[in-house]
Amino acid sequence: MNSEFLAQSEPESTGRYIVTFREDASTEAVAALENFTGVRDSDLVRSADFQDSGIDMDQVPSEGGAVLGNLGMAVVNAAPDAAGALAMEAGEDSAILAVEPEGIMYALSELKGVSIDYLRGFRDCAQSLYTSASSGSPGGEEDTDLIEAAAFLDSPTHTWGLIATKAATSRFSGQGINVAVLDTGLFLSHPDFVGRSIVSRSFIPGVASANDGHGHGTHCTGTACGAFKPAMGPRYGIAYKANIFIGKVLSDSGSGGDGGILAAIDWAVANRCQVISMSLGADVPSSTTFYETAGQRALNAGSLIVAAAGNNANRSAGNFGFVGRPANSRTFMAVGALDGNLRMGNFSARDTARANGTAVDIAAPGVAVTSSWPMPTRYRSINGTSMATPHVAGIAALWAQSSGARGAALWQQLITSARALSLPIVDVGRGLVQAP
Repeated sequence: MNSEFLAQSEPESTGRYIVTFREDASTEAVAALENFTGVRDSDLVRSADFQDSGIDMDQVPSEGGAVLGNLGMAVVNAAPDAAGALAMEAGEDSAILAVEPEGIMYALSELKGVSIDYLRGFRDCAQSLYTSASSGSPGGEEDTDLIEAAAFLDSPTHTWGLIATKAATSRFSGQGINVAVLDTGLFLSHPDFVGRSIVSRSFIPGVASANDGHGHGTHCTGTACGAFKPAMGPRYGIAYKANIFIGKVLSDSGSGGDGGILAAIDWAVANRCQVISMSLGADVPSSTTFYETAGQRALNAGSLIVAAAGNNANRSAGNFGFVGRPANSRTFMAVGALDGNLRMGNFSARDTARANGTAVDIAAPGVAVTSSWPMPTRYRSINGTSMATPHVAGIAALWAQSSGARGAALWQQLITSARALSLPIVDVGRGLVQAP
């Protein structure tokens, strides 16, 4: 089942559980685990045992689980009644904050090519707007509506997303910044990434390499951190000197469990990744304690998590969708998708429950986005909030380099520097992300 096309009210479950510990209560929490579920200390592997190399998911005991020390939580196999008993003990006064089922996440993009008719229409729209703007008011006064509606198109030197976000003209490169992309991996032998600093790790059991056999992760990595001078075509990458950390958390079929995603976040935090990009999710309206907590503890450690708001809308039919998990966590920066006219992508989810923290925080280019793709295809243009998310992640790396901001301060830098749009806040948050 592909979550980008089918909205669902109940999350899929793997049968495992995520246990969130109260801060600084790991020892007591592990004791409670054994007491209520029978999962012994010896049945648990710990991320600390792997230092900054990340948990080897194949070493996680089938009858036990893994403790993610940097996030203060565990992924465990337990009988439903035992997990329920432990959940009854959870609370602010307990070493356990919550016990929740592990769900399944998906790559969030519309894997469709862009037709020549679409591009011709885009070109004609741009020409029409240019003509209108050229015959504007006397004295050269700027018409705000025309400026905002002016279409952006790929140029011979830059993709439209880099132009619209001013990444194309930024003097910053992301040098010295660690950017983690948690996705389907990266096509590691892609010619545009030769010579780059890349650390990779698979968090899919039974899969040793983080190499991308799907394409989604390679596309997202390309937008966030692609080459300054790609082998062919316009520049499409933003933080072209950033250190790249690839966490394969989604299989080559495009899905993966919460446990592997959390293990990868734990790994990214251990490696001091200032930016973590997650173009994944599920069409589930409820948030979870474990993602809320992971996001906050990552922020406290200086890591900002940027996540795709979701593709479950069909705006042309009057369906505005909803922000899905995990972007609906208040501690994740949720990203909506814009087209080249700075209008909403038809698929881009709208915030429908701001009181619960599911806000769209910012928007970025997410329609007709060209980036890297596994060979021999090399490059591909696709749509999705997944494509918008790495624009924000790459620009976050530029801000992290230019200002030194980390964690919550980096979040604030991104939203205060965003370009305001005449679109509802529930769609675009503070506006279009802008590079320094």
